[in-house]
Amino acid sequence: MDQPLIGDVFGEMVRDAYAVRTGIGPRPLAGGRTPRPVIEVIERDDGLINGAPADHYLGEPAEWPDHDHRALRLVRGSVLDIGTGAGRTAIELQRRGTAVTGLDTSPGAIEVARKRGLHDTVLNTVDAYAHSSARYHTFLMLGNNLGLLESRERARTFLDALATLARPGARIIAQGTDPYGTRDPVHVYYHERNRERGRLGGQLRLRLRYRMLATEWFDYLVCSVDELESMLVDTRWRLTTVDDADRPYYLAVMELRPS
Repeated sequence: MDQPLIGDVFGEMVRDAYAVRTGIGPRPLAGGRTPRPVIEVIERDDGLINGAPADHYLGEPAEWPDHDHRALRLVRGSVLDIGTGAGRTAIELQRRGTAVTGLDTSPGAIEVARKRGLHDTVLNTVDAYAHSSARYHTFLMLGNNLGLLESRERARTFLDALATLARPGARIIAQGTDPYGTRDPVHVYYHERNRERGRLGGQLRLRLRYRMLATEWFDYLVCSVDELESMLVDTRWRLTTVDDADRPYYLAVMELRPS
């Protein structure tokens, strides 16, 4: 059976979403002249498949959830927007006069972010970028990008890289989702299955699909606040505040411990 090609799924998807939203560039067509909706397909390792419109990656501030606005009020100094995607958050910070760098591993997403006006972009992983001379006061991980911690084991390496990039007193502002409020038996079973395998309940094993492309399988961590706090033990970061007004979504602020 033919398998999808491995490629820049997120970049291709965001390019098409940008074209549909703006009319700039070739658009995927369902037939005739009608643009087809751009849908992000998320495949989980237990066979669950979900789809969601990709247009929200291009959302203007009026379209954002309230917690994104509250997150930006916590920003201070120079900012590294991790998983910047199409630059949704970074572009707004730039408009406000904040020194912001958008980092992503997707060439296509970085291309779209630059087309939309984001000046400072980095195509790299956090680990590799930690070897640069750049230093930041704030690290943003919005759009559920706390999931980039991947796993209990991987989180330490990721947080160490951010500590290397941090100026004294730096903070991480991350949006996460508590996975354990659900009663959906599909998700409850998945949490139990994970624990039996020695994983955190909300540790997802995923791949993204779009049209003819797929990503490699990767881990994405959906964790509770208590789990997050436990992962910070013996790292250079401490959890200082949690905003859970929009439960199950939450904003976690972590600050760099004094050396």
